Amino acid sequence: MFQPEMSQNIANMSGQVIRDILKLTQQPDVISFAGGMPPTDALPHEALREISGLAFEKYGREVLQYGTSEGFLPLREFIVKWMAKKGVKAELEEVIVTSGSQQGIDLMAKAFLNQDDRVIMEKPTYLTAIQIFQLYGASFLFGDSDENGIVPSSLQQISKHSTNKLLYLVPNFQNPTGVTLSQDRRKELPGMMAELKLVLVEDDPYGDLVYDDNHNGPIKAHDQDQRVVYLGSFSKIISPGLRVGFAVAPEAIIEKLVIGKQSSDVHTCNLAQAMIYEFCAGGLLEPHLESLKNQYRKKRDLMLEVMDRHFPRSVSWNKPGGGLFIWVQLPAGKTAQGLLKEAVKEKVAFITGECFYVGGGGSNTLRLNFSNASSAQIEEGISRLGKVMHTYLA
Repeated sequence: MFQPEMSQNIANMSGQVIRDILKLTQQPDVISFAGGMPPTDALPHEALREISGLAFEKYGREVLQYGTSEGFLPLREFIVKWMAKKGVKAELEEVIVTSGSQQGIDLMAKAFLNQDDRVIMEKPTYLTAIQIFQLYGASFLFGDSDENGIVPSSLQQISKHSTNKLLYLVPNFQNPTGVTLSQDRRKELPGMMAELKLVLVEDDPYGDLVYDDNHNGPIKAHDQDQRVVYLGSFSKIISPGLRVGFAVAPEAIIEKLVIGKQSSDVHTCNLAQAMIYEFCAGGLLEPHLESLKNQYRKKRDLMLEVMDRHFPRSVSWNKPGGGLFIWVQLPAGKTAQGLLKEAVKEKVAFITGECFYVGGGGSNTLRLNFSNASSAQIEEGISRLGKVMHTYLA
């Protein structure tokens, strides 16, 4: 059989974790806490169905034509106003619409990274960001983190090497840990970027899913030296399937992201952009967000309550102030991979924590998603998982 000779970067990558997650979520008899998605019944199906017709009536055949790489103009104008409410002042030329915020990570890697350039990250951090940066040949350095996010002083201890290019952070309800960066550190970090010769990539897909009174504004709001690139997304708050995200960055960086996008997909789907714009401009975003937050808050609280009832005392976890995930730690010496093998036998699944680490670590950690399961599934699934834990940890 023909064996194609792949590039070294792609040959060294594996999509096994993602494939395994999708296989688990597609099995109807498995209660899965593995993914990070909204439940189907939370998607605004009826509103978007009507809006799709409105988009054709309003924009005609043009919505089916090629568009500009920067994005659908009315949506970019909305994003400028929306970001202003978050404390970020941006010009239209500083906004590009992307095919999900994940494309924003890819475009930043494409624009900045040469082979063996360094990306500074938290440990653990978002799995797909790791994979994207690896695909572009990056190596990694790691800042120290605690319950308030990355520790700025730890960045000073990292060599100011000429190949250090990006600092990548998920500051709000981080994937996978659910940790939120403190306000003091949000103010401190932008001022350090010039000294450290870094650009900070602020990946914020969960920032609008706030359940407690502990939310802070974007790091980008404190960016005096134009060294922060903000990545936003409509996936978690409207529809992941429409694949619409955006980046807010200095115009000089946007110009390079546009060039990178032109060689990737030319532009994000015009119809999807028009639908997102009409949904937001029509006053539907805020009430939809409130509905989501109420629904997810109840699910988070229920999962935490059921965990407290059923999990062994030797297991610990956090209470995230928002987002989609709860981070769980098993006792030292016990692996989440071993627990998963037993849990799957009982038709319950989660994602092990070690895949969010580069170069090893986190073998006794796991991530639970509470947004996608129903309340009944949370009750039953966490009960099953607790029973498996008691046996496995005995």
